[in-house]
Amino acid sequence: MENKSFEVLMAELEQLVKELENKDIPLDDAVKKYQKGLELTKVCHQMLKDAEEVIVKEVKE
Repeated sequence: MENKSFEVLMAELEQLVKELENKDIPLDDAVKKYQKGLELTKVCHQMLKDAEEVIVKEVKE
């Protein structure tokens, strides 16, 4: 996941959500996709938090 942009990670997350919405997906696949989605969510959240810190720092200066 490293070296991927926020936008690419979000696109991957959106694709996983679409795949999970498919009711014909086997349970094992659904669980794996869910776990991958959680990982993507954590990475995206951290990227947003880091960007916020940069912006706040710049505004304060």
